[in-house]
Amino acid sequence: MEHLGARFGLVVFDECHHLPGPAYALAAERCLAPYRLGLTATPERADGRHADLDSLVGPVVYRKRVRDLAGEYLADHDVERILVELTHDERRAYDEARAVYRAFVVGQGIRMSSPDGWSQFMMRSSQSAEGRLAMSAYQRHTEIAVAAPSKLAYVEDLLHRHRGDRALLFTERNRTAYALSRRFLLPIITHQTKVSERTRILEDLGAGVYNALVTSKVLNEGVDLPAASVGIVISGSGSAREHVQRLGRLLRKQGDKTAVLYELVANDTTEVFTSERRREVHADG
Repeated sequence: MEHLGARFGLVVFDECHHLPGPAYALAAERCLAPYRLGLTATPERADGRHADLDSLVGPVVYRKRVRDLAGEYLADHDVERILVELTHDERRAYDEARAVYRAFVVGQGIRMSSPDGWSQFMMRSSQSAEGRLAMSAYQRHTEIAVAAPSKLAYVEDLLHRHRGDRALLFTERNRTAYALSRRFLLPIITHQTKVSERTRILEDLGAGVYNALVTSKVLNEGVDLPAASVGIVISGSGSAREHVQRLGRLLRKQGDKTAVLYELVANDTTEVFTSERRREVHADG
């Protein structure tokens, strides 16, 4: 941009929600164009830095939500949250692990809701045997919530229900994605998948060679999948942007399809709070 920034009167930033990042911001800061246009379906950022877009690009001048575009420009759709009950053994393991984790956090006076809560937990958990035990307990209770066998039974039911449709299975972690791929004999796309293989899998999904595929985060944006009409979120972050992006993978019109996004949430776990956070800025709002 130091070589090109003075050559243009108008600069257009696509997917401009990335712009407030430290490196991307330089593209705006080093450009002298007095007229700027940012394009994104999901301006909000989990770190709150979307406020920087006002100075990097300018204020929001036009906004349409998914419900305003459904029917004529995007496919009609439904979003269904399914609360999954843990089994007795899963519940006991979850509660035991969470109790160990919470005892350490409270004993250390750490407020996980504060901006530095997670970094404080990371630092202090590495300084003692008690802390390392707490970190292990945190990982264990989180893994139960996001990838409980109870959830996989629901996935099997949904895949059977929509066996004539094209489905995308979304997970937060690669380990869960690979487990789903092995259990249901489905192709998988992660950040480790080569570009050529990824392209072939997506083409085969569109052609009907596969009816479903599993992915972690790499299909959240920049992918055109008009054949896909069913999404199953097995786990995800608290990011509202991620929620909207995953829904967006299903909304390209093809015929008169109606898309549906299922969100599987382990009931009475921290996942319920995570689900509520990511739905705060809902596409239907």
